[in-house]
Amino acid sequence: MDPKNLKKEYTNGEVTIVWQSGKCTHSANCVKNNPDVFKPKEKPWIHAENSTTEKIIETIKKCPSGALTYYLNNETTA
Repeated sequence: MDPKNLKKEYTNGEVTIVWQSGKCTHSANCVKNNPDVFKPKEKPWIHAENSTTEKIIETIKKCPSGALTYYLNNETTA
């Protein structure tokens, strides 16, 4: 596994955050918009349980690189 191209998932039970390290440009938009969830000095650095689903989605939509995406856990895939 290439440590520069990891894909990790973190959930609060309602929404799952998907982070792809290879796409991250370190703009820090996630940290600035939702510091309770995105804590780059900690491991793991994403704490989805610390915020509402709505705020997490709002924050992810501000990610300029596409390194952060999400899916709702109650949605079924076809």
